Amino acid sequence: MALFMIERQFADRLQLTSDAVRQIKDINSEIGVSWLFSFLSADQKKTYCLYEASNPDAIREQAKVLGIPADVIVEVSKIGPDMFAKSA
Repeated sequence: MALFMIERQFADRLQLTSDAVRQIKDINSEIGVSWLFSFLSADQKKTYCLYEASNPDAIREQAKVLGIPADVIVEVSKIGPDMFAKSA
C-alpha cells in the first residue's frame, strides 16, 4: 500500500462525532483505504490526512461516498530524523 497525504478544505469548522468516525471507518474498510491520522488547522476548516491506499482513485472514491472534499492528493514517503541517526 502507498501513503497519501490528502488536503481537505471545509466550508465550516470541522466537528467530528463518534458516529461520523464510525461511518468513515466503515466506508474506508469497504473501499480498502486506511486512515492513519490527520492534522487539523487552527481555524478547524482544513485537514491534512495521511492514508494508506492502493492508488489515489481509492481516496477519491472514499471522499465521494462520504461527501467530503479531497482537494489535493499527493503520494508521499516517510522520512524522519531517526532515519539519519548514526549508529554508536
